[in-house]
Amino acid sequence: MMEDGTEKSLSHICNTEAGAEVRRVLDLVGDKWSLLVIALLGQGSRRFTELKREIGSISHRMLTLTLRQLERNGLVLRTVFPVVPPRVEYQLTDLGVTLWLTIQGLVTWTLDHLPGIVAARADYDVRHLAADDHTKAQTMPKIETSPAPLVKAQVAGATSSASSS
Repeated sequence: MMEDGTEKSLSHICNTEAGAEVRRVLDLVGDKWSLLVIALLGQGSRRFTELKREIGSISHRMLTLTLRQLERNGLVLRTVFPVVPPRVEYQLTDLGVTLWLTIQGLVTWTLDHLPGIVAARADYDVRHLAADDHTKAQTMPKIETSPAPLVKAQVAGATSSASSS
C-alpha cells in the first residue's frame, strides 16, 4: 500500500508517466541478458571478460550495451583501476542488490515449478503440432502431379502463335 492508502499496481498508473517509466524499467530488467548479468554480479564483482565467458552466448557489443544500461539506471557500478593495462570491474550497487534479491525469488519459483512448465510445454506442442498439421492438410492447394496440363498449355500457346504467323 502507498502512503495515501492506494495499492501500488500497474492498473492504477497505466496511462500515466509513472506507468511508462515502470514499463521502461521492466523492459530493461526483463531482458534475458540483464537478468543474467544481475544474477552473476549478485555473486560478486566481475571483469568484462569473466562476464562474457560465464554467459557464453552473448556478443561483445550486447554485453557492452547491457552493462551501460544497467549502469545508467543505477543498478551496476563500473570501476576503472588506474593500472596498465586498464582493469575494469563491474558490481551491483545497493539498488542492484535489491533487484538481485527480488530476482532470486523468481529463480527459486522457476526451479520449483520447472517440471510442470516443461510438461505443459510438451503438451501444448503436441496439441498444436497436431492441429497445425490438420490445418495445413485442409488448406494446402491440390498440386497437379502430372505435367500434362502444363505441356498442353505450352503446346496450345505454341500452336496458336504458329497459326497466327
